[in-house]
Amino acid sequence: MDRSVVEQARHEYWDRRKRPAVSDKGVVTSQHFAATQAGIAVLEEGGNAVDAAVTTALTLQTAEPWMSGLGACGYMLVVEPDGSVECIEFTGRLPAKMDMDVYAEKGDGSAYFNGNAISKNDANVRGFLSVAIPGCVRGFSAALDRHGTIPFARALRPALDRARAGMEVDWHTSLTIALGQPEMRRDTGMQAIFQPDGKIPWPGMRLAMPQLAQTLERLTEVGPEDFYTGQIARDLVADLQENGNGITLEDLADYQPLIYDAIPFDFAGHVIHTPGHTSGGHRLRAALGMFEERHGAGPDGPEFFAQMARALREAYAGDKPLAPPAETDAKGSTTQINAVDATGRMVAITFTLFNRFGAYALSPRTGVLLNNGMAWYDPRPGRAASMIPKAYAHSNMCPVAITGAGRSHAVLGASGGNMIVPALAQIVALHLSAGLDVEDALMRPRMDAGAGPGIIANVDMSDAEIAALEEIAPVRPAQAEVMHRPFASPAMIGRRAEAFVGMPDISYPAAHAAALERNA
Repeated sequence: MDRSVVEQARHEYWDRRKRPAVSDKGVVTSQHFAATQAGIAVLEEGGNAVDAAVTTALTLQTAEPWMSGLGACGYMLVVEPDGSVECIEFTGRLPAKMDMDVYAEKGDGSAYFNGNAISKNDANVRGFLSVAIPGCVRGFSAALDRHGTIPFARALRPALDRARAGMEVDWHTSLTIALGQPEMRRDTGMQAIFQPDGKIPWPGMRLAMPQLAQTLERLTEVGPEDFYTGQIARDLVADLQENGNGITLEDLADYQPLIYDAIPFDFAGHVIHTPGHTSGGHRLRAALGMFEERHGAGPDGPEFFAQMARALREAYAGDKPLAPPAETDAKGSTTQINAVDATGRMVAITFTLFNRFGAYALSPRTGVLLNNGMAWYDPRPGRAASMIPKAYAHSNMCPVAITGAGRSHAVLGASGGNMIVPALAQIVALHLSAGLDVEDALMRPRMDAGAGPGIIANVDMSDAEIAALEEIAPVRPAQAEVMHRPFASPAMIGRRAEAFVGMPDISYPAAHAAALERNA
């Protein structure tokens, strides 16, 4: 491809860089600096990486509420200093009883970006009908009980303080709300919070969150079980059922996160760990296995990316049980948190409302922004992701842990729907096979391949790298930018000699990595 054609995909000229956080005491990364700082404060108080990661995750609902919150679902990997890795899976779940007439296939052949059929009236995509049982409150509570040192109330404190003060609006918040304005106006609760007076908020304004603040205060006083069996549960179910959703109090009480040893596989002299079969881990393992067989250790460059593209395309093509995904996810809402403490305990959390602003439905009694997790399921029977009562959701999320020599080595993850696994596969291989430092691996321009028929190449890749990709499939050049996002948004913490180094996503404006007692 001629460089002049590649440059036509460039919209601007400026360097996107993020400062790495380096320390032998502890590091936290997230997609918003306020949440990262909340996690670091926990480490400063003597908490561990699990305490810091959960606090960071809970704080994000007051900084980027379109990404996550109490209504979200996801995965958490906890890596002990000795290299053992546990997964806490708190994905969405279906209720015990469902009216399949409500969720019947639309019948026009339309499919969601993940390949699932869309229900009639978009019932599994948008609005109260699209809400699945959320898992993050019990998931994070279980993590603190099993591995943490602080109570749930302490982890909630920064989120509660920020909800009471109201969320400060920056330019990216204004843009995100503007993009969701049409859908938001269908829900009076959402419009009241995010479009006061019916207008898109300007940077510098504060958005009041009184109902959410009350819910967070009750969770602080009564405990996380209230979300599933107490007054919050009753309020949440009342809001859902008044708007047609069949989730019951029994469904909430019955929800439990899944806790198990993460799935290990060998790669480049290390062990890679992923969540179980509902995650994108099976695709990642397949892609890295084929890449190592064909390329092995060696520098990044044209051959590196060509073999990685082939491996990713074959991994997606061979994934027969799941529906074939569309090329990109333009409305995803996933977020990534990583943490490490002085002992080498590491944590990676990937969780989400699924779409940006989830279901575009806000529980008026609780102030909780709800997920549209029903879109993780297919209304057609006989599929891996079919709508079966009490089924846990399949997704592209895939936090990753790397261990070796009897200790933790790195954690990473990404947001970006179908683009998550391709990004993580490249970063793992850049770090372990090509020998790039964490900072260099995250800064390296890369491509996206696997989910769609072609390959998307970053305009900052070399001409030789793009030419090598063109021999495999049609290539579309794209620039990494804030909006829209043609590539995933990864973050990583790993080792640099005897210290830890953390890198946030370099394209997300507020993303930040912070260190405890940062060293040079």
